Amino acid sequence: MKKSGMKKWLWGMWVGSAVLIVAAFLLGKSVFPSYKLPDLPKPEVAEGQRGMLGIDKNVNEATIDNYLGRSDAAYRDMRLLQDPGNYAAIGGDSYLSGYVDGFQVVPYPYIAEVEGLPAEVGEVKMDNTLFRKDGDKWVANYEESVEILEDLFPRDKVIFLMCGGGGYAGMMKNLLVSLGWDENKIYDVGGYWYYEGKNNVQVKRVKDDGEVVYDFYKVPYHEIDFTKLTRKN
Repeated sequence: MKKSGMKKWLWGMWVGSAVLIVAAFLLGKSVFPSYKLPDLPKPEVAEGQRGMLGIDKNVNEATIDNYLGRSDAAYRDMRLLQDPGNYAAIGGDSYLSGYVDGFQVVPYPYIAEVEGLPAEVGEVKMDNTLFRKDGDKWVANYEESVEILEDLFPRDKVIFLMCGGGGYAGMMKNLLVSLGWDENKIYDVGGYWYYEGKNNVQVKRVKDDGEVVYDFYKVPYHEIDFTKLTRKN
């Protein structure tokens, strides 16, 4: 091919590529369609005992795998790593034995006072909490309490809450709603103890000698450092 012909060919290739790039940019969605997240069912409380805990009828331990990995959602597990309550008495585990992949652990007992636990579990009371109950209202104990809550539970996102049996998750939803969060964007998905899906991250481990250990280093855990906060009068 002569030099003049080669130059024309290269020029044509460059112009053609440029036209395609500009066309793709202008057409945008038709050339590169954006992915639409599946619609979520509106929160609906289950019937019976599960409903009393606030567990959702449609989005729960049996179905949560269908709703993992959403960019518009925050996933929070409300358990302590080691809970002082005797959850073994109701068939659970006082230790965080595992969690659903994608959830981050934010212990409810450090967020607010725990109420309404079964008598067999006993009392769960922390020295410090972000909020306390004053009559029927939640009151911030620290200047930063609301800011921390908004950071951990973004108002502009769908929020999926889980715990061991569903209780702490229900308490957390009630707290958020009472403080102005949109109840239609919050799901109590129930308890990890009943989860049988494919996204289980096991923390509890039995060693060769039979000793039971908990690999807490695996847990994506949010710690609240109360020593750095400003106590309100």
